[in-house]
Amino acid sequence: MRYQGLLYRCLNPIFAADPLSGEGARRYGGRFNPKGTAALYTATSIATAIRESQQVGHLQPTMLVCYAADLFPVFDATAPQALAAYGMTEAGLAAADWRDDMRLNGTSQTQRLAERLIADGYVGMRVRSFAQGAQAHDLNMVLWTWQHEGARITLIDDEGRLNRPPA
Repeated sequence: MRYQGLLYRCLNPIFAADPLSGEGARRYGGRFNPKGTAALYTATSIATAIRESQQVGHLQPTMLVCYAADLFPVFDATAPQALAAYGMTEAGLAAADWRDDMRLNGTSQTQRLAERLIADGYVGMRVRSFAQGAQAHDLNMVLWTWQHEGARITLIDDEGRLNRPPA
């Protein structure tokens, strides 16, 4: 599938200077990227981006950014038949123990799915949010490639606020 539209992301302020780096995900790994693989975890709505960023404990400082996106090809993990072709189910995507799986096996089943999708040329994956309180219509876009032909996102910062020195 192709995705064209806006995407939202809540960043840890530590990584705010480079909102296109994917560095935090590369360092620590995530549900859909093993350690060492950069990824941008974005959402198709502001509310979903905030929910995703605040999954543990109380609200922590965060910075919300918006991107204009034109992405192809994107794997549609909301389609059961597409998941089945990769031996995956929605329950497998939603598994709460993915971190334990990663610690025990080096990578989790969802990270291994991501590795296969990357090898097959997908730039990202549209997937349901599994954050607490998320509904079926709350969608994420996990990106593994975002700055080449076929996959382009642009940070919306018309006023240059991220590069402006503090007053």
